[in-house]
Amino acid sequence: MKSVFIVADNILSPIGSTSAENFDKLTQNISGIKEHPAGGKSAVPFYASLFKDDQAFLTAPGIYTKFEQLLIASITDALKDSGVDSTDPKTVLIISTTKGNISMLETDADSPGLSHRIALPTSANLVAERFGFVNKPLIVSHACISGLMAMITGMRMIQSGQYDNAVVVGGDVITRFVLSGFQSFQAISAQPCKPFDLNRDGINLGEGAATVILSSNQQKAENIQLAGGSVSNDANHISGPSKTGEELFDAINSALKSAGVESEAIDFISAHGTATVYNDEMEAKAINLARMQDIPVNSLKGYYGHTLGASGLIEAIIATHSLKHNIIIPTRGFHELGVTQPLNVAKEIQTIPLTACLKTASGFGGCNAAIVLRKS
Repeated sequence: MKSVFIVADNILSPIGSTSAENFDKLTQNISGIKEHPAGGKSAVPFYASLFKDDQAFLTAPGIYTKFEQLLIASITDALKDSGVDSTDPKTVLIISTTKGNISMLETDADSPGLSHRIALPTSANLVAERFGFVNKPLIVSHACISGLMAMITGMRMIQSGQYDNAVVVGGDVITRFVLSGFQSFQAISAQPCKPFDLNRDGINLGEGAATVILSSNQQKAENIQLAGGSVSNDANHISGPSKTGEELFDAINSALKSAGVESEAIDFISAHGTATVYNDEMEAKAINLARMQDIPVNSLKGYYGHTLGASGLIEAIIATHSLKHNIIIPTRGFHELGVTQPLNVAKEIQTIPLTACLKTASGFGGCNAAIVLRKS
C-alpha cells in the first residue's frame, strides 16, 4: 500500500493567512477569539473568532461568495510551492464544509436560482474550475468530522492508486443562521471557551479555511506522513455524544491499527475539545479506554473557536507543525481538570522530541474520526 504524505498546507484564519503565521501566533498564546457586540449575527453579545467585515481574501472576488473566496485563497497558498499540478489527471480536489453558502438563505430571495447557487456542488465546481482540476470534485459534509474524514478519503484514494495527489480544503463561515442554531442548543459559552476545564460551559464558534495537499510522492524528508485513519458512529443522539466514549475509542483503535503503531508510540493527542460538558467528558472516556490518558493532550478551540468544516484540517495542520518543531501547543483556557476521567491536558507550551500524533474529532449525529500523523 502506498504511503501518503502531507507535502504542503495552509491555514487562513483571523490570526494568520499562512500555516507558519498561525503556528507562530499559537506559540505566543495569541487567540482570534474576542467579544462581538449584538448585531447582525446575534441579538446578544457573543465570543467568536471572526474575520473582519471588510477583510479581502482575493484581489478580484468576482462571482465568488465569502465561503468560496476562503477556499480559493487557502488552496492558492498551499499549491504555490507544493510541486503538485492541479490540472494533472492524477490529482483530485476534496472539499470539506458543514454549511457552505447557507448564509444566502439570509440575504437572497427564495428562487430556483438560489437553490442551485447555494448547493455545495455549485461551489465545488466553481472552485475546481478556478484551478483547472480535470476530475470531478468530491464534497465531504459530515458535521464536525468533515475535515478529518476528507483527509482519510484522500488518503485512501491515493493508497488505492486511483490518484497520486489530493488537494483537501475545508472552510466555513459564521452567520446568524449558524450561530442561532448553536445558541438554541444552549451550547455557546458566554466567555472564552475552556476545553476540559472544571468551569467549561460551552463552545465559541470560529471562521477559517485550511488546505492540506496529500501525495504519494514524499518531496522533502520533513514531510509528515498521514499514516492511518478511521471513522465510527455511536448512533446515540442527533446532537448528543456517546455516554461511554466506546465508539470514539473504536475509531482511535482502528486508526492506530491502520497506521501500524501501538498507543505507546503516540507522543501527543490533538483532541476535538469543544469545551462542552458532554463532548469533553466523552473524549476523556475514549482516551482512557485507549489507555492513553497519560499522553499529553491539547485542544485548539481556545485559539480558533470551533471552525466546523475547517476544524479537523486546521488542527491537523497545527499538529504536523508541532511534530516538525517538536512543540506541543497548550490548551488555552484550561486551568483545572473538569472531566471525571484522568487526562494529561497540556497547560504550558512543551518542547520535547515528537514522532507521532493522534488527532481526533467528533460531531453531531454521533460521528467520530481519528487519524495518525507521524514523522517518516
